[in-house]
Amino acid sequence: MDLNKAYHLILEKLSTWINELVKLLPNILIGAIILVLGFFIARRIKKFSNKTIKRFSDNITLNRLFSSVIYIFFIGITLFTVLSILHLNKAVVSILAGLGVAGLAIALAFQDIAANFISGIFISIRKPMHVGDIVKLSDFMGKVEEINLRDTVLRTFQGQMVIIPNKSVFQNPIENYSMLGKRRMDLKIGVSYGDDLEKVKKITMEAIRGLQGLSNSDEATMFYTEFGDSSINYVLRMWIDSVNQPEFLEAGSQAIIRIKRAYDENDISIPFPIRTLDFGIKGGVSLDEIALKKAE
Repeated sequence: MDLNKAYHLILEKLSTWINELVKLLPNILIGAIILVLGFFIARRIKKFSNKTIKRFSDNITLNRLFSSVIYIFFIGITLFTVLSILHLNKAVVSILAGLGVAGLAIALAFQDIAANFISGIFISIRKPMHVGDIVKLSDFMGKVEEINLRDTVLRTFQGQMVIIPNKSVFQNPIENYSMLGKRRMDLKIGVSYGDDLEKVKKITMEAIRGLQGLSNSDEATMFYTEFGDSSINYVLRMWIDSVNQPEFLEAGSQAIIRIKRAYDENDISIPFPIRTLDFGIKGGVSLDEIALKKAE
């Protein structure tokens, strides 16, 4: 009796399932067609988006990332549509809830990585610098070797490779010396109080005229800046046509050599720092008294 009852229950269940399956056959067929079409369309959209993004970004990694995100997005829409057609709405809600919780947990656990990643995306879009540019990032100055989605690699002029997180790069000022194709050098020099300042300016400007590497489009300028302790100081501003460090330093070196030679030929002195020692202060002994004691 129990076996017969169990047998009938099983048959009844199987019959119910078969009937439901038969009812779902049209939906399954439609779902299969939509699934195939969805994957086909998603691939086409991925290729199209990749070509479109290339017009705005030269970063291959970033282009692939965006096209992959778009591809996954359309695949997700296709899967959720198929599940809805098959009347699996509860499964769709459960999946979405699970993705939301998982996304929140991942965002909290990897917020620094996410910040660097998003900063790398904005850097790739805005392009404040390119590979090969001479830049100053935070306290580091050198040539950009790599711009990745997570970090930027910089080779300093001392030869060290510095890896800087993109979050620091994006949130701090970027000094790009290659953007203008030239660099300015400020030479700070002092001359004696006894020299004719008009003469000093004229001889200084003549000394650097025709200097190799000096920009022809930007005129060098000279300004007296202050009365120093032992000299009158000025700043000489010159634009160098090259952004590379060796050419930049060589131009400054040649300028110093020329200025020193011109000053020597025209009796213009660059004074040494002068210090006056006063022994006549309270509690001390004057120089006259020291001399008299020695004479005795």
